[in-house]
Amino acid sequence: MESLIFFAFLWLLWLISPRLWKRRVILPVAIIGLILLFATSPLMLALANQGLIFSLPQDSGEKVDAIVILGRGEPLRDRRVEFGAEIWEQKRAPILFVSGMLDAEEILTLLAQKGLPKSKISGERCSQTTEENAQFTTALLYPKGIQKILLLTDAPHMLRAQILFQNYGFKVIPHVIPLPLQWSNLKQLRVVLREYAALLNYQWNGYLRPRTQEEIVNPSEKVSDRLKNWNCRLNI
Repeated sequence: MESLIFFAFLWLLWLISPRLWKRRVILPVAIIGLILLFATSPLMLALANQGLIFSLPQDSGEKVDAIVILGRGEPLRDRRVEFGAEIWEQKRAPILFVSGMLDAEEILTLLAQKGLPKSKISGERCSQTTEENAQFTTALLYPKGIQKILLLTDAPHMLRAQILFQNYGFKVIPHVIPLPLQWSNLKQLRVVLREYAALLNYQWNGYLRPRTQEEIVNPSEKVSDRLKNWNCRLNI
């Protein structure tokens, strides 16, 4: 509706404006408007999103060593709780682990309120990036012999997260959480495009490289220091 009003207004300006103004102002604005209209269309959103998820394997339903939920901020928190509780009820894993500084504690509390046993859910609240999600999760779960995980995060985020966790030695079964349906196309597109930028940044900086066994078994000094001094481990 807003688009129709915008282009109707431009059309009225076109009818009453001098030729020079039409060429230098109205036509460029109309072209930019058409580009933005296409960029935020359902078709563009579907194409952009498909580029991030087409290579992901389907969740086979097999049992794993742990369910791992990655935090992504308050707007996406409830969906993670919903999907995490649903998968837990399917008895896919003996434990559930949540990773993320701003989300882990709240998600664990909400999961416990849904009836998940407190002794079976835990997490860490020190990671601030996807790279750190993988680092801290590895540091806490790998020593327990956990190698196969069911990874939960939103659809745009999954490809980057899957690559990282696989390169830290996990066998990853991705379980995609759709973005909220009430989000506008523009808001969803911003998340998708930001993820493309993050993938390029991670590739450029070498974060997506496979880790050696030495790196997997022995966390970095930064991770070890935070685990020791920042009270990272969470248990309800």
